[in-house]
Amino acid sequence: MTTLQNIPEKRYDPSDISLKYVKKKDEITGDDVDPNILRAEMSCGHAVDPNSLTAWCRSLIDQNHYKFHCPAVKDGTNEKCGKEWPYQEVRKLAVLTDEEQQDFEERLAALAAAEYCEFKSCPSCHSYVERKDLTNLNVCCLICTAQLGRPFEFCWQCLKEWKGSAPRADRCENTECKNRDLETLKNCIVIELPGTTVTNCPSIRACPICGQLIEHNQTGCKNVRCSRCQNEFCFACLEPTRACQATRPNSYFTTCAKPVAPKQTSIPTWNRRAPPLVTFPHNSADRERSPNTCLLF
Repeated sequence: MTTLQNIPEKRYDPSDISLKYVKKKDEITGDDVDPNILRAEMSCGHAVDPNSLTAWCRSLIDQNHYKFHCPAVKDGTNEKCGKEWPYQEVRKLAVLTDEEQQDFEERLAALAAAEYCEFKSCPSCHSYVERKDLTNLNVCCLICTAQLGRPFEFCWQCLKEWKGSAPRADRCENTECKNRDLETLKNCIVIELPGTTVTNCPSIRACPICGQLIEHNQTGCKNVRCSRCQNEFCFACLEPTRACQATRPNSYFTTCAKPVAPKQTSIPTWNRRAPPLVTFPHNSADRERSPNTCLLF
């Protein structure tokens, strides 16, 4: 994550009358050392410094968020503002340099695209491809097939040329092929969730909807929101927050009606565009061979 120390010092131009300037503390960092420092007011009404705003928004991108929300605390409460800032506003008030704009916009575009489609680079020709069949790791690259004069198939998981029978949902026959996310879930430690009565909880979870790996930030209640599909669920029992609270109301910081779910041994396949598909059995060698055909971008 980029820190304030890594970002060149910036200052607002007092002659820019398009901004609303205020002499208030920086409501991202709380810094109020020099009252003469010029700060600008965001659309939500909170004051920012271009340096802290750049750092905050970069940290959100580093955490795979492509939307920017105000982290300031509302006056007289412990509640965060949370209002979304348009990128155009962030770009102007963060005084982004040309290099920062290019970096932000490339990463934001990739994050936004990843929410709606999962794509990878063919290991041979490096074309970006998307699977048609989300349950089959065997993918046929049309460009390489045309260039080589033979079918070129690769593994979506290890990104090596395909070995073994297909279709397969678990792995190909390359020795190094394995689901690293499943390995992470298997080997994660168990923790107590600070501030709650939840104990012996796996420290990493796969979102029950889309499979995105999520680590509890060790603050707040036991519920988390997936940055990819926006599903909110209980980190302890893995039920949707609404369902968890329905069975034991106001249990945000206490144990659930259900026991803590054990370490997950499978990860859901999320089809962003259609209802969930039935997955292939792991032993599928006797099925009719039907490799994925890549979609080219």
